[in-house]
Formats: sequence, structure tokens, C-alpha cells
Amino acid sequence: MFCPSKSVPFEAEKDIPSLDGKVILVTGGNVGLGKQAILEYARHNPRLIWLGARSVQKANAAIDEIRQQVPNAAIQVLELDLGSFASIKKAAATVLSTSPRLDILMLNAGIMATPPGLTTDGYEQQFGTNHMGHALLTKLLLPLLTKTATTTDDAMKQPSLAGAVADVRVISLSSDGHNQAPKAGIVFHALKTDGDALGPLGRYGQSKLANVLWARQLARAQPQLTVAAVHPGVVQTQLMERATGVPSVVRVLSRAAVNMNLLTPVDRGVRNQLWASVATEGLVSGEYYQPVGVAGKASAHGKDEELARRLWEWTEKELEGHC
Repeated sequence: MFCPSKSVPFEAEKDIPSLDGKVILVTGGNVGLGKQAILEYARHNPRLIWLGARSVQKANAAIDEIRQQVPNAAIQVLELDLGSFASIKKAAATVLSTSPRLDILMLNAGIMATPPGLTTDGYEQQFGTNHMGHALLTKLLLPLLTKTATTTDDAMKQPSLAGAVADVRVISLSSDGHNQAPKAGIVFHALKTDGDALGPLGRYGQSKLANVLWARQLARAQPQLTVAAVHPGVVQTQLMERATGVPSVVRVLSRAAVNMNLLTPVDRGVRNQLWASVATEGLVSGEYYQPVGVAGKASAHGKDEELARRLWEWTEKELEGHC
């Protein structure tokens, strides 16, 4: 397996190729890394970018800001609440009924260290949003992803790619925080409880570990797709501000780090997920990458094949009847 030992050079402006004809979907696209990813994609002329967000108002505000830099950006709002299967089904149905293809599915949205709670469908809140919501969305969109992956790109009007099989990517935003998962890795009996005993960061770590394991298994199940889980780095986003389940001193320290410019700015932090979505070499489907393009750094649990299989089978069983 290819495991680079140092960061891969990557600058979005010059290293993202032409995206003519391609359709992209980014969850959590109204803020932070998701918004920045959409801005960077928009500079390279894709056919359409779906901006997934819970708030249509905030999504439209983000589009207005992006269009200040890329006036003709082809972006469409996709109302999407990853904590609600009903919302996910409605969003997927919209995409399936209106998009002829889907080339990049960026599973970017996530919550961190929230208080104990359940999603609408009865899953621990962080696991339900960060893992189950994205797993269902991907499963519902698989027919379109696989259709795109098995067609040629003649219709994309790129002479250099004419006749080539489309390169379809699914990128899952995990985190180095997956190292904070419980000792068992995934505490299956707690996944449909509020997970209070695991603590806010234990619940977060479990959900991020699930992202790593699920991406590994999706790559096996769907070899026609290129799949990766990525850690963006310690980035200056609003994620910690929303982490209301952690002690206030942690948030105070986080704000101090922001004020002292110790965190990676969003326009740099987005590079790993962008690299994973467009890299033409060095990327192994199913791998977990730290910034930028550094493989082989997953935790022992993140490399546990049996745990990955168990999580995949558990997830698939839970999603029965929803697809």
C-alpha cells in the first residue's frame, strides 16, 4: 500500500483540474470547510454543485458570498438534515430526480462533542449525524454514483477525457479525533442510547472512527468508486464553538488558539479533502489520510478489519427498509 511519509504538495487553484460537466454534492456546505470546498470547486467550472445544509436561508447566504468571488458559480441548495432519515430521503430523491450524474460526494458535515441526545431516528446524536446520516445518504445515491462510474465522459466535452470511464469519488470527513474512541472502538450496545457514559469526546471519537471504518468497507463493497476518509487537520472552524458538551475551559482554550493564530485557516485546512477528491495518483481507495495525502496514520481500531466488517453489517441492517 502506498503510504507517503510527508505531505503531498497541493494548491487548489492550480491542482484542481477542469471540472467541466461534473456534478458535486457537499454536505455541510454553508460554513467552514464545506463552504470553502464549494468555493474552490466553483473556480473550476463544474456543471453543478449541490450545497447540502439544514438551513436554506444560511445556504443561500453562503451562495451569495461565494458568487462574490465566482459570479457564475452553478450552485443549488439542497435542504438536508443528517439527523433525520426523512430529510435525507427527501434530499436524495431531489438529487436522483434532477441530476444526470454525480461525480464527487463530499461527506463533509459533522457535529462535535454535543451533549447527550438522540437523533430523530433514535441514534446517539453524534454517531447518528456523523455516521448514520451520511451512510444512508450514500446508500440512497449509490445508483447515481455507480451509473456515473460506469459511463464514459464523451458528453462532458473534454477532448482529453472523451471515452474515458468517469472517476467517481466519495470522501468522508473523519478526524484525528477518532483516536479518542472508547477502548472497544465501537460500543454497539450504546449506539441507540444517548451514550452519556462515553462522554462527549468519546462519543465524537466513536463517530469519527465509524467514518474511517465505513469508508474502508465502502471501498471494498463498491470497487468502481474511489473512497477515502480524511482528517483536515486542526482547522479554524465553528466546530469547537458548537461543542457545547465539552467543559467551558476547553472552548476558552480553543478561542485563545484562534486569537493566537495557532489553528490552520480554512483555506489551507480544506486541502486534504480537495486533494482526496481529485488526486490522479497516490490515493488508495479505502485509505485514511492526514494532511495532505499522508496515509497509514489511522489508529489500531481504524485498521481493524473485523471491526470494520461488524460496523458495516450493523449499519446495513439498520438501513434496511429505508432504501
